[in-house]
Amino acid sequence: MRRGIITKLTKTFGDAFGSKSSKKKLTVSEQWFKHIIKGDKAALKKQLKNGFHINTKNERGRSALMIATYNRDEQMVAYLIAEKADVNCQDDRMNSPFLYAAAEGYLEMVKLMSPTADVKRVNRYGGIGIIPASEKAYYDTVKWLLEETKSDVNHVNNLGWTALLEAVILGDGSEKYERVIRLLLLHGASKDIADRDGMTAIEHAEKLGYERIVNVLNQ
Repeated sequence: MRRGIITKLTKTFGDAFGSKSSKKKLTVSEQWFKHIIKGDKAALKKQLKNGFHINTKNERGRSALMIATYNRDEQMVAYLIAEKADVNCQDDRMNSPFLYAAAEGYLEMVKLMSPTADVKRVNRYGGIGIIPASEKAYYDTVKWLLEETKSDVNHVNNLGWTALLEAVILGDGSEKYERVIRLLLLHGASKDIADRDGMTAIEHAEKLGYERIVNVLNQ
C-alpha cells in the first residue's frame, strides 16, 4: 500500500516538473524540409512569407530544390524555381540541382533550370553536366545542353575526359551511343583530345572493339 502511494506521488511530481514524455517540436528548418517531402506548397509559401530563406540547407548541405531534384518531383522543382531557388547550390557531394538533373537526363527539369544555370560549375569529378549526360547517352538532354546553353563540348574533367571520351570509354558502343557521339561531333567535339594516358576517343573505341563508333570517328 505504502509503495503504491509513493509511486503515485512520484508520478505526480514528475509530471508537474515536466518529466512526462512529450513530442519534440520541430525547428523552423525541420518543418521546411518536412513540407518539401510532403509537397505542401501552402505551408512552404507561408514560411517564405515569414522570411524563411529558400536556399537554406539541411545537415547534408541539401537545399529544398536539391531534395526535390533528387526525388524527381517536377512540380515541386517548378514551384521552387518560380520562387527564385538557386539551381547552382551544391551539396556535400558537390551535386547541384542543375548538375544532377543533367546527369540523370531529367530533361524537363534541365529546361526549367537552364535560364539561371551556371554551365561552368563542376561536379566532384570536375565535370560539367554534359559529360555524365553523354556517358549515359541521354540524347535529348545532351542536345538541349548543346543547343540551348553555352556548355563547353570540349570541357575536360579531372580524369582527363571530355564528353566524347566519356561516351566512348563508359558507353557500350551501341546505337544510342553512336547517336550521341554524332551529335557531339556535330557541335564541335574534338577527336584529337587525348586522356591522361595519351589515348584519344578513336583509340579507345578501337581497343574496346566498338566498330560502329570507330567508323563514326573516322568520318
